Amino acid sequence: MQESFFEENSSANAQKESAGAFRDLNDLYEQSKNCRKCRLADTRTNYVFGEGNSEAKIVVIGEAPGAEEDAQGRPFVGRSGKLLDKILEAIGFSRDDVFICNIIKCRPPANRNPLADEITCCMPWLNAQLALLDPAVLLLLGKVAANTLLDNKQSMGNLRGKIIRWNGYDVIVTYHPAALLRNPNWKRQCWDDVRMLRSHYDKTIHK
Repeated sequence: MQESFFEENSSANAQKESAGAFRDLNDLYEQSKNCRKCRLADTRTNYVFGEGNSEAKIVVIGEAPGAEEDAQGRPFVGRSGKLLDKILEAIGFSRDDVFICNIIKCRPPANRNPLADEITCCMPWLNAQLALLDPAVLLLLGKVAANTLLDNKQSMGNLRGKIIRWNGYDVIVTYHPAALLRNPNWKRQCWDDVRMLRSHYDKTIHK
């Protein structure tokens, strides 16, 4: 298996520092749910914190909430969420086995890509989540999530198909389920990615 190692950066320290301000995920949610640090607070219906197993070794991270997520206040509950459930089930996981969240906690209007300043405002919440969860593996869904977290501009072709070591986590990048709904021919590559995730999990985490 090919491995690529990105340099550790200040995000690791930022995560540790931000986690120290919160007792647990519930405390983080209570302190962040009324966030108004960016313009998205003015147009959201619900703040979408994330959900799942607080002891999960795998955290799934997407880009931002969509219309259904904004309406319900839960991540990945629309069509792409149903597909994500099927993807996880195909490798023996349920939503209860992982923690699912997004780079951005509020829906950008008309599902546009989040802007740079919106990402900057929201990243401390994600950093704190990761530090509190302390997972072993991150599954990043889509180019926006991958480029944001890994702080690069690489293509999906360069990011996929390998395990990336980043800030103490093993990172696997694959297509966002919404992209798979638009381009079903990418499903085979996604299947390869999540099978790699399952194999890595079994060999190094779930021994």
